[in-house]
Amino acid sequence: SDVYKRQYQRRVRVFKLKNKEFTFDVDVSNLPCGLNGALYFIEMQQDGGMSEHSGNKAGAKYGTGYCDGQCPHDIKFINGEANLLDWKPSPNDPNSGFGRYGTCCIEMDVWEANSQAAAYTPHVCTVQGQYRCDGTQCGDGSNRYGGVCDKDGCDFNSWRMGNKQFYGPGLTVNTNQKFTVVTQFITNDGTDSGTLSEIRRFYVQNGKVIPNSQSSFSGFKPYNSVSDAFCVDQKKLFGDKDDFEGKGGLKALGEAMDRGMVLVMSLWDDHEVYMLWLDSNYPTTAPPNQPGISRGPCATTSGRPDDVEKNHPNANVKFSNIKFGQLGSTFGH
Repeated sequence: SDVYKRQYQRRVRVFKLKNKEFTFDVDVSNLPCGLNGALYFIEMQQDGGMSEHSGNKAGAKYGTGYCDGQCPHDIKFINGEANLLDWKPSPNDPNSGFGRYGTCCIEMDVWEANSQAAAYTPHVCTVQGQYRCDGTQCGDGSNRYGGVCDKDGCDFNSWRMGNKQFYGPGLTVNTNQKFTVVTQFITNDGTDSGTLSEIRRFYVQNGKVIPNSQSSFSGFKPYNSVSDAFCVDQKKLFGDKDDFEGKGGLKALGEAMDRGMVLVMSLWDDHEVYMLWLDSNYPTTAPPNQPGISRGPCATTSGRPDDVEKNHPNANVKFSNIKFGQLGSTFGH
């Protein structure tokens, strides 16, 4: 399920994040392997597409207009039309399916996490705003890198970057307790109009400010934030295609922030690959000791939605104390 930040009855609030910081408290202690309590920004239309599409009589108040960097095909209404063409019900999710069209836009994943693993990840696209994709534009299957959006993104996951003692139950950021997440969007010249150049992360827990962990691979720079240099070097180290830089990198994300992005919070399980990309070894066919494959401590057999939903029916994430403001203004340091 998704929740938007509404500003007016029919419009969602848009945030302009460059040269600002976004801070919130989160409790993930009741989120096991296979679940994802997410907080992120997307470049959807503020009114959910009502003013642009005559068939859309519902608007953002009723959840229309959603899009993200995965160009999802399971959205049932896109651009004021039912996504009925070529609809195929999901084989393992009675509430979902796959239609002809996807709905794409730039996405900034500030927080994707459970009690075992966490990542923050920008995804960029070659299109502006919400875009209904069709065919190869959607980047499906073997054409993953041929679509309009960078589905992989450029993620910073402390475990994946080599530090397995930083985030988790009883670790430096102790997920048995509530903590504060601070994300700063740095520009090259320190102004709101500058080019987005870095995304920094801090945590605060029990009154202590905790800098983000550093990458710790031999011969690899000790990065602790997301920058274009980090993304290029990480993709080389992991042997991944650099679709992020190929589709515009942080500059493209910054331009979306200039136009304004919408805050979304969600809690979901994964019927495709069981959230292994976040908290386990993925792909499961690759050696776990290969850099970039191990992303968290969860077993590769974990995360099956039927198991998660049956055995953890009361799982939840709690977001609170959300703040947005000038750099350094939203947390004690």
